[in-house]
Amino acid sequence: LTGKEALTQFPSLGAPGSPGKGHVKQCELLQLSRRQKRLCRREPGLAETLRDAIRLGILECQFQFRSERWNCSLEGRPSLLKRGFKETAFLYAVSSAALTHSLARACSAGRMERCTCDDSPGLENRKAWQWGVCGDNLKYSTKFLKKFLGQKRIGKDLRAKVDVHNTNVGIKAVKNGLKTTCKCHGVSGSCAVRTCWKQLSPFHEIGRLLKLRYDDAVKVFSTSNDAVGHSELAGPARHGPSGRHPALPRPTDLVYVEDSPSFCRPSKYSLGTAGRTCSRDGNCDSMCCGRGYNTQSRLVTFSCHCQVQWCCYVECQQCMQEEVVYSCKQ
Repeated sequence: LTGKEALTQFPSLGAPGSPGKGHVKQCELLQLSRRQKRLCRREPGLAETLRDAIRLGILECQFQFRSERWNCSLEGRPSLLKRGFKETAFLYAVSSAALTHSLARACSAGRMERCTCDDSPGLENRKAWQWGVCGDNLKYSTKFLKKFLGQKRIGKDLRAKVDVHNTNVGIKAVKNGLKTTCKCHGVSGSCAVRTCWKQLSPFHEIGRLLKLRYDDAVKVFSTSNDAVGHSELAGPARHGPSGRHPALPRPTDLVYVEDSPSFCRPSKYSLGTAGRTCSRDGNCDSMCCGRGYNTQSRLVTFSCHCQVQWCCYVECQQCMQEEVVYSCKQ
């Protein structure tokens, strides 16, 4: 999330701050640069928002890759972030998206002291606030995030260009999910009076979009652009009027510079796939890397024959059924 170690597992992840310590001490627990810690100390509520963003990014990454060989586990992530794989690209994108999303939501929820509801021109946000709703403040979120991450002097450093590009892909994914939501206040449900505000898409939708970007990620290299006087990212060549030319990646493309390992066996990047559960008719062949899989039957208990009892509770029976589990061999 700092631009150095996206989705690092911070100390005390998910644990609330101790009473009386305040946000300043919470900032000190986070693995931030000296400049970022100064910003954190100046922004009450930011430390908690950073924790929310980390948790949001990790859970979404693990959900999107739950059926893949690399399942976004925390093990091996420091080594992974030093390389230019597709998986590294996704980590940078999902972490910046989670931070952008969490900051905007924290503003509208009143958890940040220096920002409040969205103030987009043309929307009746003040009236929306009076009706008990508050637009997500993406404008403040993206502005603060750029300040927080800092403007790097990337020069000709290919890897730095790639990381910045993928970070921006995550931010754009959140922006693309911003929509206008309206509420009617007329008599008998009519829309004589309507209030509208800006609202972000659920983060699952953003995660799903970034996973699609990962599936279509573009391998890039650095090329000199004499017209602008500096190097830029370029992808696979395509035909043009005067022959084949490198194609510039689109702003929405995830980009990478190295082919990924197989993630089949334990390595410094992952624990491998041995023992992972899989779907026999779905991904067992791919996930188990040709090693085959074990089949095991087990009894599972679940709630069944549920009925609503007057007035206010549901009564269920406990049923059991046999379930077959498939797991990759060593």
